[in-house]
Amino acid sequence: MSTTKTITLKKRPKGKPELSDFDFITSEVPELKDGEVLLKTTYVSVDPYLRGRMIDAESYIEPFELDKPVVSGCVAEVVESKSSNLSSGDFVTGLLEWKEKQVANADNVKKVDPSKAPLSAYLGVLGMTGLTAYFGLTDIGKPKEGETLLVSGAAGAVGTVVGQIGKILGMRVVGIAGTDKKIEMITSEFGYDEGINYKTTENMTQAIAKACPDGVDIYYDNVGGEISEAVLYNINKFSRTVVCGAISVYNKTELPKSTSVQPFLIKKSSSMQGFVIFDYKDRHPEGIQQLAEWLKEGKLHYEETIQEGFDNIPQAFLDLFEGKNKGKMLVKV
Repeated sequence: MSTTKTITLKKRPKGKPELSDFDFITSEVPELKDGEVLLKTTYVSVDPYLRGRMIDAESYIEPFELDKPVVSGCVAEVVESKSSNLSSGDFVTGLLEWKEKQVANADNVKKVDPSKAPLSAYLGVLGMTGLTAYFGLTDIGKPKEGETLLVSGAAGAVGTVVGQIGKILGMRVVGIAGTDKKIEMITSEFGYDEGINYKTTENMTQAIAKACPDGVDIYYDNVGGEISEAVLYNINKFSRTVVCGAISVYNKTELPKSTSVQPFLIKKSSSMQGFVIFDYKDRHPEGIQQLAEWLKEGKLHYEETIQEGFDNIPQAFLDLFEGKNKGKMLVKV
């Protein structure tokens, strides 16, 4: 029986995660049974939502168990197969453990075609990232041509796709990010009409008002916290806030004091709805088809930050909270 290097959750983070929260162990790779495949990991996706799974609390998805492998979206190569649906040399994607090699049920992974798009794209623009952007904006945001879309975390994996979809649908799109370089990137590469560097802006409420002179019709919220509170002062009548993420508060050890949203929503007859991509699992093929079409037409492109080496997966995850990624953060094993 062969072995593989594995990354487990050693202890639950208190505040910001640290490398010491993870452990590297050697685990056995079991023999294949009928319907299973032996996989060799190619790409690993690290995402902010994984932080929530490290807390032992009820959520929309089960928390990680201590001393068990961390799980996230991965692309892997089929090394050996006992499934009629997959063959050696095929590539698949799915929620897989942080292991160099592992056995999986063939029904729990999905075959992808490296000739139609780079393998990494199936974890980004054609994967959970793209689908999150697509369904959040189109289904909850209900965009209309000529409206103003404001996106926080605009230089991140989801934000870069949201902005492009907004432009495809004929909207004015403004992004919020944390460096001048990221502002330059979203405006020059991803079609954003304007950007706001929140780290160098003294008054976010005024900055948003200036960048969105006609007000905000849709706010796609990836960060929460003080930035999102400033947006409330600029929302239009019947605006829609899409609550996708709250990375600014994920590592808080105490509940932050925040502005009450109810008076703003009542005054403006506005809606605010959170979601997770698993809500749309039955519609994933629809979303992938549309995203792939836009990608083929050259209307969508994507940015990736790729770190090399299996041992660097935990550090890549920590780097998310320092804003070190442009677009999707991946590790190439």
